[in-house]
Amino acid sequence: MPSAGLVPRRIVQLSALFAMLALFTAQLVSALLPYVPVFIAAAAANLALDIYLQYKQPGLLSLLGKIRFDVTVRQLLRDMLVLVGLLRIDGIEPLAEQSPLTITLLAFYALHFGCQAVAVMVRRSRALPIVTRNIDASALHLTAAPPRILSRRQAHRLLTFSVPGTVGLLLTAATTHAYWGVIGLCVSLALIGGGALYLATWLLPKKRAKNDERVMEWLDQWLAEYKPTVGMYFSGGSTSAYQANMWLSTLSKLDGKPLIVLRERFMVQKIDATDVPIICFPKVATMFSLETSTLKMLLHPANAAKTSQVLRIPTIKHAFINHGESDKLSSCNPYAKAYDEVWVAGPAARDRYQLADIGVEDKDVVEVGRPQLSPILPFSGAPTGPYTTVLYAPTWEGWDGNPGNTSVVLAGENIVRELLADPGVRLLYKPHPMTGSQDPRAGAANERIKAMILAANTKRSGARPGPEAAAELERRTAALDELTARKFRKSADEQERMMLQGTPDGDAQAAVAEATAAWEAAFWASFPEWEHQIITGPRPAIFSCFNQADLLISDVSSVVSDWLSSEKPYAVANTAGMSEAEFRASFPTVSAATILTPEADGVAALLKAVRAPELDSHAEARAELKEHLLGPSDPPSLARFNAAAVALCAKSDARRARMASRIDADIPGQRVAEEAAEEMEQDPTESNGAEDSVTA
Repeated sequence: MPSAGLVPRRIVQLSALFAMLALFTAQLVSALLPYVPVFIAAAAANLALDIYLQYKQPGLLSLLGKIRFDVTVRQLLRDMLVLVGLLRIDGIEPLAEQSPLTITLLAFYALHFGCQAVAVMVRRSRALPIVTRNIDASALHLTAAPPRILSRRQAHRLLTFSVPGTVGLLLTAATTHAYWGVIGLCVSLALIGGGALYLATWLLPKKRAKNDERVMEWLDQWLAEYKPTVGMYFSGGSTSAYQANMWLSTLSKLDGKPLIVLRERFMVQKIDATDVPIICFPKVATMFSLETSTLKMLLHPANAAKTSQVLRIPTIKHAFINHGESDKLSSCNPYAKAYDEVWVAGPAARDRYQLADIGVEDKDVVEVGRPQLSPILPFSGAPTGPYTTVLYAPTWEGWDGNPGNTSVVLAGENIVRELLADPGVRLLYKPHPMTGSQDPRAGAANERIKAMILAANTKRSGARPGPEAAAELERRTAALDELTARKFRKSADEQERMMLQGTPDGDAQAAVAEATAAWEAAFWASFPEWEHQIITGPRPAIFSCFNQADLLISDVSSVVSDWLSSEKPYAVANTAGMSEAEFRASFPTVSAATILTPEADGVAALLKAVRAPELDSHAEARAELKEHLLGPSDPPSLARFNAAAVALCAKSDARRARMASRIDADIPGQRVAEEAAEEMEQDPTESNGAEDSVTA
């Protein structure tokens, strides 16, 4: 079911395409008649519409490219129709006036294709075999990128530089004076020719970075000087960066020299603010520079197709740390047995791997806790204010379409309706960002839930924070954006960004953390305590919502495991079609939860238990389950995580020492080899005999 805003947008897009078709038709008909006013208006409007869509709706025009009606074909057709019209207009000599215009126009296209060839060469010359961030790469002679309209925007370049020529030709059609067309086309020629020459300067040695071989030599030298010991390896799609970002603070606090290893070029800018050096190896051949480095181990937050490539490096140990733990099958992927160790939060995950029977041996499972949960505040008792804040954070529908994955479809509206019916509840609704991406029913239910919450807010009233609260939020937002925004020109390419993102100035990660905390405080202070909130963006983060809430309602997901670190009450919706006993037995993370049916029965009793702790029958079970899921509180999780990293690094050192001793034992030294060669030269018979014995 398409969303409300999708249908009007599609109507606008179809209208634009039909308008372009109509203008081409009008230009053709008026050129053949000829009817000069319509001919000029249609040609000008057609070009203007194409330019507008190129800047405002490039995705729409990409559809035309799929049927080979791309910008070059469209502009050639427009210019051809203009020439046809000029031939049909009285007063313009075909040989004396039309021919020079045609030849000049062809010269323009020749220069356009020449400029495109130069653009391709420049782009290739600026594509380095690696991409770095937080590393001083000044030795590579990196330079700023050329203007984007010259190097990367072929469509924009062709249309923009065609404007003077088209205007000149249309003036010729209106006045029958050919010199207008000549002037316009000469201006277009000057633009495209000058642009090609200017772009070609990036091919000169002064503006070219070092070649691939020199770049890899520079990287090997940097690795030798930096001496990394522990790294994080990540590969994934454009929406998966959060899986790596959640581990940045933990990685930066480990003993040793940290490093982040990426595989996709775009991912370099997806990683949040950090001072840890980042290296992207787009090709597997370049990645083997790590084999000769001092890097001892890599942490893996996710399984990816390219993970197998780095596992081939024998000098590095590998630990799978995942990006969240839950009772879902995805938390026990058979791929995990490819790693040297699997690091989990607590005993529950260890048991889960053994029950799954996927080949992960118990000796390779290491309990390290969840270091990133430290910002979550502990349970401090029943709510004391007039409102009980409830966080409803359902997960998404998943890839398999199992109705038990998300409560949004079957139970979401019922849960929200029950919560909104209680005048003492303040609801925070934070759905998973991928809700509706697989099942349209989930997307539709999500929209209906949002509408219910907005309608409920219209029925509430009360005091609101003063204008100073909004001003403070605006100020904190600007400060946070100043730290986190990518400050690049629109024309900046990969090499220019790499040049600008050299050695970090100060502790960027700590500054962002401080600014984020200040922003979150200002955000919550800017709303009245009685107002329900719909939170769909990346800010505030889920942990900040945890700290505001007295109760969580969710699904079987890692959100529940993380929430348990606070020991606050929680409920889980059972939409799997199981009995409550089966549901609790199948999913250990819900053993200390209140189980809600799809009809949301029990919400009222749940709220009473939250407000009156003596009615809370799960408090002791939550404390036990917390330790079972996340491990003990002492020593702290970060200390256990760091100890596991140190131990795995020691295993890497031990292996390197064993391999070095084997090489020393099996391969004779240079002096021994020279003596043996001299003896063989002195007694060739003995040498032949030795060879014969070896052959035998």
